[in-house]
Amino acid sequence: MQSERGERTEDTARRPAEGGTDPATEAFVAHRNLLFTVAYELLGSAADAEDVLQETWLRWAGVDLGTVRDQRAYLVRITSRQSLTRLRTLGRRKESYVGPWLPEPLLTTPDVAEDVELADSVSMAMLLVLETLAPTERAVFVLRDVFDLAYDEIAEAVDKTPAAVRQIAHRARAHVAARRPRGTVSPAQSRNALAAFQRAVETGDLQSLLDILAPDVVLLGDGGGVKQAVLRPIVGADKVARLLAAGLGRITAESLRPAQVNAYPALIIRLGGELDTVVAVRVDDGLITGLYAVRNPEKLSHMQRETALRR
Repeated sequence: MQSERGERTEDTARRPAEGGTDPATEAFVAHRNLLFTVAYELLGSAADAEDVLQETWLRWAGVDLGTVRDQRAYLVRITSRQSLTRLRTLGRRKESYVGPWLPEPLLTTPDVAEDVELADSVSMAMLLVLETLAPTERAVFVLRDVFDLAYDEIAEAVDKTPAAVRQIAHRARAHVAARRPRGTVSPAQSRNALAAFQRAVETGDLQSLLDILAPDVVLLGDGGGVKQAVLRPIVGADKVARLLAAGLGRITAESLRPAQVNAYPALIIRLGGELDTVVAVRVDDGLITGLYAVRNPEKLSHMQRETALRR
């Protein structure tokens, strides 16, 4: 009888909904943007996040839905576990990466910027801060502080006790607080700083560049060994401004286009009609403190279409 009842429960849970949609598929599709966002924040790579979603679906398709109390939490748990496994592999790949490794930029939908906490969590600056956390710390911080999962749910996702998760969350939160941008920056402030930077680039005016760059600005470039890029961080307004002034001679006003990248204003550079570079910025107190230039072609595929992110 127990077996027959279980079979009936599973049959009911998996019976196609009206319109022919399998309930498992329906649930997965309903939460897909959320799951992608979780994976992306844990990995900093859209390509790897898509792979994780495929792995999540394969595992979800074999679950008896009649035993699942909270489908959202269950799916997030699968995604988190798969992301953690891949995150450790990514760490090994980054060790042999040519030059600085930057997160994969996303062309985001306008509504992402309206969710201040979500926008902050997917910004290039914050993703780089998350890179400094150990894999489990990153997962705990993201799941708790961004997605507001309960400690017991996170504990199941990372195979720790709830008490251990609380300690990890406290430690990760302190680590992030010491390294995150100095304060919340509005999209308007970022747009103003980026517009000033764009004008300086278009005119090649060294002084205008110096005026918008913070004294301790850091420039990072990611060519992945495929495209030319700086192989180490360039620090200081004078060094960064001179490098930009010398290297942007072929950039015209027509080559530059503002875009919403990772929820914040950024610049897209096209050369010969092809996407060449995505330049994201970090702004503090009205000045640019971080410049992140992604040129690796493998990291630019998600700049062809908008990506919807959700919490």
